[in-house]
Amino acid sequence: MQNLTEFVTGNVTSNNILSVIIKVCVVIPFFCVFLCCIAVMLHIFVSHRQFMDSSRYILFAYMLINDTLQLLSSVLLFLFVMGGVKFSLVYCIPLLIISTATFQSTPLILATMSLERYVAIFYPLQRPVAWRSDRIWIIILSLWPINCIFPIIDHSIREHDPAVDILSTPVLCKAQLINSSQIQTLFRAATSILFFTVVAVIILFTYVRILLETRKLRQDKASVSKAMHTVLLHGFQLLLCMLAFTIPITERVIVLYFNWRPENIGYFNFFCFILIPRFLSPVIYGFRDQSLRGYIRKHFCAVVTK
Repeated sequence: MQNLTEFVTGNVTSNNILSVIIKVCVVIPFFCVFLCCIAVMLHIFVSHRQFMDSSRYILFAYMLINDTLQLLSSVLLFLFVMGGVKFSLVYCIPLLIISTATFQSTPLILATMSLERYVAIFYPLQRPVAWRSDRIWIIILSLWPINCIFPIIDHSIREHDPAVDILSTPVLCKAQLINSSQIQTLFRAATSILFFTVVAVIILFTYVRILLETRKLRQDKASVSKAMHTVLLHGFQLLLCMLAFTIPITERVIVLYFNWRPENIGYFNFFCFILIPRFLSPVIYGFRDQSLRGYIRKHFCAVVTK
């Protein structure tokens, strides 16, 4: 699981209070801008019926909500760690599970969106019931058990410390402290590899199939080509998610060539490889869509002219 608490280390001391203030003042405004963009897009979805009648836009709205929950839980963990706030495991573990589940949910949503484009191209008139806009919630709900089962297993196999009472003992809510056993590290690595491999195969399969269909069709090539570019964009979004797995490499490079403190390395990695990709992924997709982009432009123009 790649969330903020794995990359931020160290407690607040008199020597790094200024550094903590700067970090918080950078993260919070950035997160607020992200929330504003997401709120605008969700407002557009709710206000215009044509978006709610499309399975593709419903899945995109679900991805917006999921990424918001992921960043919200990560920023909360960030603030708790930066402030040295300690609380019992009964509150910490659910927060970590939410952060992990929403992190793993994004690639599954991207795979689902690619499959939706595949279904729309190959079964335009006889679309399976589950892929229709009024039944797409069945697929959305089926994703959540998959997302939650692995984080729950991860926490259930952790080594229990007899000195720590789950209800009363205050602890610093950091994944590297709570889930520090070797078997958990291996389990998380295997789970992440499984998730991203399956999603990569699905996106590659749908892209190749739609590409071949584009060459066959003589009519309606525009819609098929548009679907192909959409699937390609999902592949780019997947690469943004996978930037989180480059963190061990960047840590080694920074340690070798720069004399940075561990907490500063962790903060840099989180901001560049977790926060920014999570922000860019839905924003790029939203502004790329012509219909959605037009409504976003109208919304911001209306706000500016007020």
